[in-house]
Amino acid sequence: MTEQQTPESFEQAIAQLEKIVAKLESGDVPLEEAINLYQEGMRLSHYCSQKLEQVERRIEMLVEDENGISRRPFSAMTDEKGE
Repeated sequence: MTEQQTPESFEQAIAQLEKIVAKLESGDVPLEEAINLYQEGMRLSHYCSQKLEQVERRIEMLVEDENGISRRPFSAMTDEKGE
């Protein structure tokens, strides 16, 4: 995958993001290249976030209550233990 291309998969985007982070952490990158890498990393991060949100919307939870087992949309922000 070249810079500014849409990744073929979430895994490919994560791998590319890890490479960018490693380059930036090395400290051996000229300023202009570091800025470009940072921008590409932010683009990949946004792509990964969108993919995770799409998957989260598709996941359903099976919840057992007094009426038996039912399906409910998954919500990572909801703490079912407190209800």
